[in-house]
Parts: sequence; C-alpha cells; structure tokens
Amino acid sequence: MQFPIDPADLQRRRLFKFTASALAVQAVAACGGDAHAADGNASDAVLKAVADFGALAPEGTHCLVRADVPDASWSASYNPDRQLFIGSAIKTFILGQFVIDAETSYNGISGNMPQTIGDEVRSPGSPVFVDLNGTLPAKYALEAMIAHSDNTATDMAYAAVGADRVRQLIARAGLTRTRIPDSTRRLFSYLAGAPDGVDLGWEALMAELAKPSLPNARQAINDRQSMLSTATELVAWYRQSLSGKFFTQPATLTEYKRILAMADAISLVVPADIIAYGKGGSIDWLDFHTISFPGQMIVDRVPVTFCFTYNWRGPETSTGAPFQAFVKAVRPVLQACVDAIRK
Repeated sequence: MQFPIDPADLQRRRLFKFTASALAVQAVAACGGDAHAADGNASDAVLKAVADFGALAPEGTHCLVRADVPDASWSASYNPDRQLFIGSAIKTFILGQFVIDAETSYNGISGNMPQTIGDEVRSPGSPVFVDLNGTLPAKYALEAMIAHSDNTATDMAYAAVGADRVRQLIARAGLTRTRIPDSTRRLFSYLAGAPDGVDLGWEALMAELAKPSLPNARQAINDRQSMLSTATELVAWYRQSLSGKFFTQPATLTEYKRILAMADAISLVVPADIIAYGKGGSIDWLDFHTISFPGQMIVDRVPVTFCFTYNWRGPETSTGAPFQAFVKAVRPVLQACVDAIRK
C-alpha cells in the first residue's frame, strides 16, 4: 500500500505499508528451534518446506501449519511462539468485532449501516479512501480494509467498535501475546514521536511525516502502540473464528468468510482453485520491514490453518527481494500441505 504523497523519496523511507503482501535483530521474544511436527504425522515434504521458510531469517521468522484431518490432525512449525510484528494482519480482529456488533445491533451488515469518511478517521496508507469524503455502507469499508488494507477504512471500523472491545475479543479467544494499536493513526503518530495515546490529526501527522528527519521516531516493535502476535495465536484465532465460535447466526460467519476471502495475498501463495481466507500485513518503517500472512485454506473439506511472518532490517531497497523470497518460500509449504492431504 503506497503513501499517496510527494515528495516521494523521503516519505517512502518512512512509509507504513499495510498490505497483504515483510527486525530479525529485534524480535520481542524468540524461542529457538528447527522445523518440527507438533503433533500427528506431517509429511517430510511439509517439514522440509517449513524449515526452508524458517531459513529466510532464523531469528526473524515464525511459521505454523495445522491440518485438521478428521481423527488424524497434524501440524508442523518453526518457532511458532516467537512474537513478531504482523502489520495489518491484526485487521481480522477488527473485522471480527465489527460483524459481531452488526449481528446484535443491525441483524447483519447492510446498507443501513453508513460509515463516514473524513479527516477524523483519515490515515496514511489508504489507496481507496484517502482523498474521499462522505458516507458509504459499512460492508464496503470492511471490504476495503481487507482487500486493499485501506487504513482509513480500518480507522472507520475502529471508531465504530472501539479498540478496547477488539482487545476484549482477543482476550476472549485466549490470545495473551497479541497486541493491537488504538488506531492506525495513533500508531503512526506514536512512531513519529507523539506521546502514547495522542492522535496528531490528519494534517499534523502528514506535516510531521513530510519533515526531512524524525529525530523522535520510535521503533515499530514497542510496548505501547504496535501490531504483534505469534504464529500459535494467529492460527488459534483463525481456527476459532472460522468455525463460527464467536457468532450466533450462520449468516454472520458467511459474511466474515466472504470478506476474508477477498485478501489479495491469497492469490500469491495459496495453490490454485483452493478456497482460502486470511489477512496479510506488511510495514516499511525506517530500516525495519515485515511481511505476514495468517489464514486458512480448505483442502477437500479439511481446514489447513497457517501463519507465516518474516521480519528483517535493511534499507528501503531491500524490500523487493525479501518479498519475492517470502512468496517463494510460502508457496511450497501450502502446496506440500495440499499434497499430503490428497495423497
């Protein structure tokens, strides 16, 4: 997701990209280990592919795949409990809380739930809504949040449900090492140097990011405003939410799945003709970069839930090759999972 502003060079270097598309030296928590089968009998091909993914950055990756084969579930992982920056992958939690609220308050998401676009929610990294003002049905904002990772759409949804209630949902799911910011704009404000909890506002934030340097800039991984999780927790979330655990109406789960199926990362790494759900994330901030993609694919009615995250440091020019390496490493894992189920 590109920051739609000039002069481009300075701002691209501190551009927050939250897309579905990747601190090795600054993981919040690390637990070493090679790829291994956590339970069941993961195939040698799955184990090798998982190990190859981990080798992208042994201190800056985590990975977990779990196949819920009836009576014979299996999984394989690489440092699944390592906490890393996951970027816009956290937007699945916001979507989850929004559809829960829609279920109870509006009897489903519909055109009767208008959302307002304006400077009060406008945020960097918004390829769909950044220059627009007005109202639109909620479902289109949610689609923009997932399909295009639009941060203005995200903060519209945040404003409707509240960050604290999203955190309550995360706690309800039993996730203790997952962290979300108060909003994307508060995250940007904090990383640019504002006090914790302060929203600089649209114009002031843009003016701050346009400066030649940010002497008070903070690291993306921090204990105040960040986007963190583990592969274990993201896989747990998708297994729970996609089973309908948090919803009371079948139509709500259908809508949740419909929107998650729009994520553009799916076509990059999931084998052809396999239905899948998920939300990826990425960030480029100073010399820090991340790519993450958690989700679930359905292979002959077998749910295969997964999470892949890759954090590293390097100059702006270092983003292209690692992104391609991420895609190249994830595809064989998911293909090996498909082959193992269909053997």
